[in-house]
Amino acid sequence: MSFQAYLDNIQARTGKSAADFRAMAAERGFTEAGSLRKGVKAGVVLEWLKDEFELGRGHGMAIVAMLKGEKPGADGR
Repeated sequence: MSFQAYLDNIQARTGKSAADFRAMAAERGFTEAGSLRKGVKAGVVLEWLKDEFELGRGHGMAIVAMLKGEKPGADGR
C-alpha cells in the first residue's frame, strides 16, 4: 500500500484529513514548528490514535511519519 493510500484510508475511516491530524497533534503538544516535537515518542502518538480513532499500528505509523515530515502529506495535503 502506498503512503498516500494509507492517508486516504485513514481519512475514509475517521473523516479526518492529514491537515486535521496535524492540527490535533499540535493541540496536544505533540508537534512544534510543524514537526514532531523532540522527545515525543511514537508510542504516545500511537496510543492516542488507537484510543480516539481505533487506528492500528500501520495507519498510526503513517500519521507519525507525516508529523515528522518524512512522508508526503506533511504539508497537510
